Amino acid sequence: MIDVHLLILAVAVLVGLASSYMAITERDLLKAVGYSAAQAVAYTIALYILMAPDIVLAYVAIAVGVYSALLVFLISKTKRYEEGASDGS
Repeated sequence: MIDVHLLILAVAVLVGLASSYMAITERDLLKAVGYSAAQAVAYTIALYILMAPDIVLAYVAIAVGVYSALLVFLISKTKRYEEGASDGS
């Protein structure tokens, strides 16, 4: 029978990978920051399952808190939407 911890770990890693992909492909920069924060939470859960509490505490504070807040502040100083490449070539 599959261990519950391994199942949670697999789901957390898959959610992290999907969130990473969504953050990279998103044109709305605020949504991309949200996807990045979701990716950080998913990987935090994975690190917790892998029994690394010291890394979890540092990763939550930096990746979810400081990094997201800094990116939202920087986006507020620029345009919210990424402009696409022109097809003139």
